[in-house]
Amino acid sequence: MSDKPPALQAQQIPRDAKFAIVAARFNDGIVEELLRGCLARLAELGVDEKRVHITRVPGAFELPVAAQWAARTKNFSAVICLGAVIRGQTPHFDFIAAEAARGIQRVALDESLPIIFGVLTTDNEQQALDRVGGSQGHAGRRAADAAVEMVAARPRSKS
Repeated sequence: MSDKPPALQAQQIPRDAKFAIVAARFNDGIVEELLRGCLARLAELGVDEKRVHITRVPGAFELPVAAQWAARTKNFSAVICLGAVIRGQTPHFDFIAAEAARGIQRVALDESLPIIFGVLTTDNEQQALDRVGGSQGHAGRRAADAAVEMVAARPRSKS
């Protein structure tokens, strides 16, 4: 498996594009860094803070329903889901990680809207830290890149 994500392709972001970010509070130190990186990257790409709405939810399991709420407002061009699920001593990790992924994908398909999976699923805290600015890059920045690229890729109606 490659650990090198694709580089962002130069895109034209529509000036009216708005982004919702749904961030879990569980593993908050890691998720806060995901959020910081995501917001910084959106700003670098020309998305000002007025075009970003942040919603907090308890954990990764709650991300899909909050993403669906945001999608159904029709106010957003994409929804970025941020969270961190770290393996413990029980199978709880497997259920939460799988259902968060399944739910986020379902919302994307049901709503025909980019719903970005910015959820870390790691075996331990060090692996998570490596993915929020450590040796594995920054997953929050990559989530912003994915959202922007998907918004730019969406076919526009000709009026």
